[in-house]
Amino acid sequence: MARSVLRRLVALGISVALLTGCGAVNGGEASPTPEPVADTASARTVQESEAATAFELLKELDEARRKRDCAKVLFLTTSAASELGGRACEATRNGRPVPAPVAYGDVDYFLPDRAVERPWFVALARKPQPSYFVFAYEEDRWRLAYGPVRLAGREPGLDADEVTRAVPTEDPEDGLRARLVPQKHLAFLSDRFGLTGVRFVSGDPMRNLLTELVKKPATVRPDRLSYDVQLVPEDTRALGVEGGGALVFHAIKIIYTQKARSRRLTHPLFGADALRAFTGGADRAVIHVTEVVSLATKVAPDGRLTTVAMSRGLADITR
Repeated sequence: MARSVLRRLVALGISVALLTGCGAVNGGEASPTPEPVADTASARTVQESEAATAFELLKELDEARRKRDCAKVLFLTTSAASELGGRACEATRNGRPVPAPVAYGDVDYFLPDRAVERPWFVALARKPQPSYFVFAYEEDRWRLAYGPVRLAGREPGLDADEVTRAVPTEDPEDGLRARLVPQKHLAFLSDRFGLTGVRFVSGDPMRNLLTELVKKPATVRPDRLSYDVQLVPEDTRALGVEGGGALVFHAIKIIYTQKARSRRLTHPLFGADALRAFTGGADRAVIHVTEVVSLATKVAPDGRLTTVAMSRGLADITR
């Protein structure tokens, strides 16, 4: 309990910093933290043909899941996708359903216009359900970093022609705002009373998620439930939006702790079948549940946040 309270106090402290700026203070003005400069000799951009080939690894990933080849799943993923590919894959060997393969089509590729050492790109598949995917080139191969991240509303117009304006983290305007987006989500979800100043409009999926988290303990009574929110460590990846602002791809983890008031849980989160698949049994008094929330968030030039796309997935249950 003390640890959870400490995390929430830290989140509140972060939110105050968000409202006043970020980075070192020089002469009373905030300046962004310098970013390391890429080695121009190894930096490169991505061509559409390369992106289209990389997108095909989704079929390879579906096949690895079907075979319950969890080592291959981890080999093909990174960032939030790998968070959902480890223990979640292992649970399919114990009865948890394998995700059904989906044939994504009508794909648009958004290729960053900046040469970087670790290339990446965004794909938007419009069929069968509009979804974003982010691919990253790591350890000499393409890997899925995020996706599918389901479009939650209207697709924002990106600052794109043949290539798309990438928003570097060292940019003092859009880059700074993009870099703060994950921290603002952490502050928002850790503050049920609205003290941080971070806001989402009514009907935004993040507002709905906070409401759900506040009400969730009542759904498992007589069990006791608490939660903590953490960031999924990753470089900020953001694309420019028409008219200014950025579309930021990032993820958070929600860590639930559920405790029984007697010898075993009455209403285990995600159900007894999921508990059995992850832990080998349903007779548990305490469990820790990890849920990953993948997001595409638009940050406007005035700092307003809008959730463009969101997907949630169960990553782990431990005793």
